[in-house]
Amino acid sequence: MTSLDAHTISIQDRGLLYGDGLFTTMAVAQGQILNHSLHWQRLQDGCERLGIPFPDADLLRADMRHASQSVKCGVLKCLITRGCGGRGYRPPANPEPAHFLIPSPFPEYPQHFTRDGVQLRLCQIRLARQPALAGIKHLNRLEQVLARQEWQEPDIAEGLMLDSEGLVIEGTQSNLFWIENKQLHTPDLKHCGVAGIIRRLICQHHAVTVCECSLQRLYDAQAVFLTNSIIGLWPVIRLQQQCWPVIEQVRQLQRWLIEQNAIPEVFAQPQNKRDLK
Repeated sequence: MTSLDAHTISIQDRGLLYGDGLFTTMAVAQGQILNHSLHWQRLQDGCERLGIPFPDADLLRADMRHASQSVKCGVLKCLITRGCGGRGYRPPANPEPAHFLIPSPFPEYPQHFTRDGVQLRLCQIRLARQPALAGIKHLNRLEQVLARQEWQEPDIAEGLMLDSEGLVIEGTQSNLFWIENKQLHTPDLKHCGVAGIIRRLICQHHAVTVCECSLQRLYDAQAVFLTNSIIGLWPVIRLQQQCWPVIEQVRQLQRWLIEQNAIPEVFAQPQNKRDLK
């Protein structure tokens, strides 16, 4: 087991060479990792599915605790790779996984994204279907990189990604929900996409229908919103020519996430709480 910072990764690390690993991105508030148990479970589940031995738990916890104390309020990314393993795709018989912790400040998203909602664009890049990797936040993110470079307009907050069959899956960095007949829905991620922490939290505590979603079904929705561990919850107000209102049901979910201490402190200031009423 190797514990390293982001400046000492080996040129032979399989995460660098092949994207052989996974990661999670955690919000830190007052030195505490928000939704820590869900992030920990995500790392364990991802390692099991990729066949990567899980790092020494005591060492990883200690490193996370130290890193989060140094961040205080910001973002902490944890990467786990299979470690070094020589040339070629074949994994080593006895891998020695490495983990890396990368702290950073909160991104400077405009507060009105949370309050007033955001505009999306429809990405041309499609997500390939690969059930063996579906749901995992693995290190192969080139589809998202190519999708994100499709636009530079500051008023477009996120891009909507479809899969190779034309079904709605997620944003480039977020999960998507829609409200249909007052019921919460989210796309099925059995073929591709990333199962995010806030998505999991909402699905655990609210009645959510997981199903396939066409663009037309999304257009017909009563409301649409995005989630991830850093942005919290952004209502969606526009995609191409389609517009949606920010309805009370979405506001209730925003308030619930704040009450659960599930979203970053930067989105839970008193002024923002009043704005969400």
